[in-house]
Amino acid sequence: MNLQHDPLANLYLMTVISRFKEIKQLADKALQQLSSESDWHYAPAPDSNSIAIIIKHMSGNMISRWTDLLTTDGEKTNRDRDGEFTEEKLTVDQLRGLWEHGWDVFLSTLHQLKPEHLTHTIMIRQKPLTVLDAIDRQMSHYSYHVGQIVYLCKYLTADQWHSLSIPKKK
Repeated sequence: MNLQHDPLANLYLMTVISRFKEIKQLADKALQQLSSESDWHYAPAPDSNSIAIIIKHMSGNMISRWTDLLTTDGEKTNRDRDGEFTEEKLTVDQLRGLWEHGWDVFLSTLHQLKPEHLTHTIMIRQKPLTVLDAIDRQMSHYSYHVGQIVYLCKYLTADQWHSLSIPKKK
């Protein structure tokens, strides 16, 4: 299938980039409401992930999956996935830096994609899939983790929470 001049493929790419930016913006607005550095490291249970861990994981995933997307396996040999799930006392500035770097790599790659790339076969963890499938996988993966971040932020800010959408009874 040749998507090079397909207007729907172009529209898809523009739309998906917009959706991912909206997902990031939800997390950004939630994170802005945290009042202390300890909030970023709070885990509701021993086996639960803190916001800091979720950020480390998402950034690691974005950098690994989307660096050289079309030419290398998305699971880079230098990625320490297990290490992403260990708590480190990173500062808020360090965490924000990881967050922004991951998103920059990811969104930059999306912006560079052309319609004909959508049907290219790539590898992630030695499994072949199309670029389109990889994008769809990341949409659910990143939405899942952003939902976790938003929920933790809402929990931690309690009655100081400012709704990110239409508040109840409005």
